[in-house]
Amino acid sequence: MILRLTPYAIAAGLLAGCGITPTTPDATVDAQKGQISKAPTPTRKSTAVLKKGGGFYKDDGPADDIPDGLDDILDAEPKWEPLHKPATRPYVVLGKEYVPNTALKPYKARGIASWYGKKFHGQKTSIGQPYDMFAMTAAHPTLALPSYVRVTQVQSGKSVIVRVTDRGPFHADRIIDLSYTAAYKLGLINGGSGQVEVEAIIPGDPGGLSFAQTTPPARPAPAGPDGIEQIAQRSALEDMATQTPVPPASPIDTTQPKGIHLQLGAFSNADNAENLKNHLSRELDWLTEPMRVTPAGGIHRLQLGPYASRGDADRVAEKIRAALGYKPTVVIR
Repeated sequence: MILRLTPYAIAAGLLAGCGITPTTPDATVDAQKGQISKAPTPTRKSTAVLKKGGGFYKDDGPADDIPDGLDDILDAEPKWEPLHKPATRPYVVLGKEYVPNTALKPYKARGIASWYGKKFHGQKTSIGQPYDMFAMTAAHPTLALPSYVRVTQVQSGKSVIVRVTDRGPFHADRIIDLSYTAAYKLGLINGGSGQVEVEAIIPGDPGGLSFAQTTPPARPAPAGPDGIEQIAQRSALEDMATQTPVPPASPIDTTQPKGIHLQLGAFSNADNAENLKNHLSRELDWLTEPMRVTPAGGIHRLQLGPYASRGDADRVAEKIRAALGYKPTVVIR
C-alpha cells in the first residue's frame, strides 16, 4: 500500500528534521488549497548544480534535503477566491510604482522567470499565508492575489499552473518568481532562471477553464464581506484608489534618524513593507547601513541610511541599480 501525505505533512517533516517548529496546520492547509502531493516522504540530498548569476536570490537556493516525488505534485487547481484587499493597493519599490490589478483580468507576457527557495520557506507571503517552496505557487508584481497562471518554459514547451500568492520579483529583467517545485518541473533549477510565457487563467464553468474570460460564472456570491459579489461592488472604488500614486517621500518622523536616506519602497500595508525588507536584506547582503520601515501618514516606507553625504547615498543607490536594475530615491530629511 502506498502511503499518501499532504504537502503540510511533508513540510512539517522537513522542519522537524531541522529542529524548527512548523506553522499551524490550518494556515498551511489554506496555502495548499488546490494542490495535492503523492506522498514524497523519502528525502534526498540536493544535487542541483547552480550556475553563478542564476535567477534565485542571493544566500538562497534549494533545501538541504529535497522530498522525493516532486514530479508527482499536482498543478494548482484554479478556482474563484476572494481577493486579498491589501494586495490591491499601489506601492513603490526602488523608485518604480506598481498598480496591482483589483480584479482577475486577461494577462499574457514573455520574460525571465526566477525562483525562490529555502530562505523564504515558511515566511509570510503578501496574502498572509506561509510560503511553501514545495507547493505550486508564484510571486508577481501586479497580478491580483490570489490568482492563477499557466507558466510555459519557452525552450522546452513544458508548462505548469501555479497559484500567485506573493509580490515580486523586483528585478528589471524578470516577470515572475516561481516556487522551487514549479521551477523544478519546468527545468529551471540548475540555471536559476529561464525564458517563460505567463498567461492568466480565469476560472470558468466547473467543467473546464476559460482563458481571457472577464466575468465570473453565474452563481450566488458567498456571504460575508469578502464574497465575490461584494468585491465586484467595491471594484469601482478600488479602481479609483489605484489612480493615486504612493508618495515617494516621507514627512519628518522623529522615530527615524535625520539625515540622507535611500527609499527602497512605500506601501500602505505594513506586512508588505516588511516582506520587501526581508527580500532585499538577502538580495543586497553587502549593505552595511540599517534598513528600517517607517510608518507615517498611513504609508509604510522602507528606507536605508542615514548617510553622511549625498555623494555616499548616490554611490550606494548606483550599486543597487547595477544589482537590480532599479535605483532607489534619495530622501533628505
